[in-house]
Amino acid sequence: MPKFLIEASYTTEGVKGVQSAGGSSRRDAVAKVAESVGGSLESFHFGFGENDAYVILDLPDNEAAAAVAIAVNAAGGATAKTTVLLTPEQVDEAAKRSVDYRPPGS
Repeated sequence: MPKFLIEASYTTEGVKGVQSAGGSSRRDAVAKVAESVGGSLESFHFGFGENDAYVILDLPDNEAAAAVAIAVNAAGGATAKTTVLLTPEQVDEAAKRSVDYRPPGS
């Protein structure tokens, strides 16, 4: 199943929610979201700095990841950035593919 990295930044409202319900409650809510689209939570970590949470989800496809991103961003408690993660073996396969590419200016 494809993996996706979600980098989330909480709004003031979202921070207040974490403050009142706790971090494990937020982790459990994210796990439920992943399960609702046929996936699962691999990891959930809070961080300091630009992003407040780093989440890795196993989701069935890009559409499921988009649905999660739309729901999170529409809810207003956080903004989320989603990155598709590739395994080293997937990168090996990509590197073997022939691509017809012309760089700009050539």
